[in-house]
Amino acid sequence: MSGLPWARSHRCAAPAPLTMALITSMAAGFGSPQEDPFLLLESTLKAVERLLRHADQRPLQRCWIDHPYGEEELTRLEEEVLPAISRCLQRIDEIDHELELEQDQQQEQQHQAGAGGG
Repeated sequence: MSGLPWARSHRCAAPAPLTMALITSMAAGFGSPQEDPFLLLESTLKAVERLLRHADQRPLQRCWIDHPYGEEELTRLEEEVLPAISRCLQRIDEIDHELELEQDQQQEQQHQAGAGGG
């Protein structure tokens, strides 16, 4: 069977394939928050947390597999997947903070250079 391993059934729609145009536009930046995959990751974390909060230990049916997630799988999501997503988001925040500091320093240097030259 070809394709993505998580899109194993006709019940799940596979995402559109990555084209060079899409890759080029992604590399150029994100035009809106809806296009930002990092915001999507944060939204996914919140959605999975909400889903687990309301699961009440009931099996969770997945669209690509006939066997639902039971207590063991839900526990693994809680103990393994959510922390991994959280760590990823934390690292993204750290990187963003470093970039913001660099940008602030550059703007301050430009401001000082402009004030000294006038």
